[in-house]
Amino acid sequence: MPTGPIKEYADSDGLYGRVDTQYAEFEGITLQSGVFLGPLKVAYETYGTLSPERDNAVLILHALSGDAHVAGIDSNGRLGWWDAMIGPGKGIDTNEYFVICSNCLGGCKGTTGPPSINPATGKPYGRSFPLITMGDMVDVQAMLVRHLGIEKLHSVIGGSMGGMQALEWAVRYPDAVRCAVVIAATARLSPQGIAFNWVGRNAIYCDPAAACPDEKHGHVYQKMGRGLAIARMIGHITYLSEETMEAKFGRQLRLKDMNGYSYSLGENGKEGGEFEVESYLEHQGSSFMRRFDEDSYVIITKAIDYFDLEWTYGSLVNAFKNISAKMLIMSFNSDWLYPTAMSLAIVRALMAAKKDVSFVELDLPYGHDSFLVNAGIPSLTRIVRGFLNGAR
Repeated sequence: MPTGPIKEYADSDGLYGRVDTQYAEFEGITLQSGVFLGPLKVAYETYGTLSPERDNAVLILHALSGDAHVAGIDSNGRLGWWDAMIGPGKGIDTNEYFVICSNCLGGCKGTTGPPSINPATGKPYGRSFPLITMGDMVDVQAMLVRHLGIEKLHSVIGGSMGGMQALEWAVRYPDAVRCAVVIAATARLSPQGIAFNWVGRNAIYCDPAAACPDEKHGHVYQKMGRGLAIARMIGHITYLSEETMEAKFGRQLRLKDMNGYSYSLGENGKEGGEFEVESYLEHQGSSFMRRFDEDSYVIITKAIDYFDLEWTYGSLVNAFKNISAKMLIMSFNSDWLYPTAMSLAIVRALMAAKKDVSFVELDLPYGHDSFLVNAGIPSLTRIVRGFLNGAR
């Protein structure tokens, strides 16, 4: 484990500058379930310049709660979620690569999802939004890539759910990907992962919240209870390591001037949270409610639950038999949600299928979210930069 500050090669500094979200519209798509979903809108952002040969495009695939704004500064002054990794001179250098990132199908940040208007009813889909799969998300991304005039991506790169999509890209579109970087991911969600998602969704299902009118658009659709906040708190625990929680919070009390514990219930029969870790989770849950949609959370976590390449193709070796991309699989030794053993299962199957695969386990203490923590970016930068340049 690192014993001191890590030298930063990059930071979240908005170096790329102002970025505007763009939109592409399509007639629709037939989902793996057989349901036709349309019309279809995809929110995306691009960075850098597409080469005349159109051979330098890198597609970034976000995790569950991410969106298209991966780097730079948006119109609200918000930094991209991987700004430390993407930009001029950074790990994914926008002086060399044309970077694309889109909001996933089923999301709530501009791409068609549960908050979108169902043309058949004139109201938001909400929980009537059809079930989707990781393959459906990738098919929509492929439509966007073709829309941008790109036949073959230099690379697809994703962490967590984005890593699942990177695998799906390599399997589903073997001739359209030169190399793939799969970070902290798995080829099939474990029963433990399914269980956490189930508890999170049940927090939403059991929420007695009332419907909230959207006065601007004249609809009533968004529920504003605490179910989504609870789901986020549960998920966030799985993203951190025990070491990180110990170092970040210990047993510190929120009110540091108090001598001893002060357990009490407020008027709503709910305790206020004495420990720093409780306050942190409360903040995470509350802020998530302001930026995410609970029905998108339901539909996306179901897609994660369904992801199982081994079941879909009979075996992982069979799933990987047509892959032509050079593969980089990365894991973190402190990740207990998608532990290294899951990455090694992917690596062994790729090797059995005689594919070009590299594997790195990074010694970082930040748990599943290590790829999003700025202190881990120097390690990621060295590895990803070298891999991308080696695949040119």
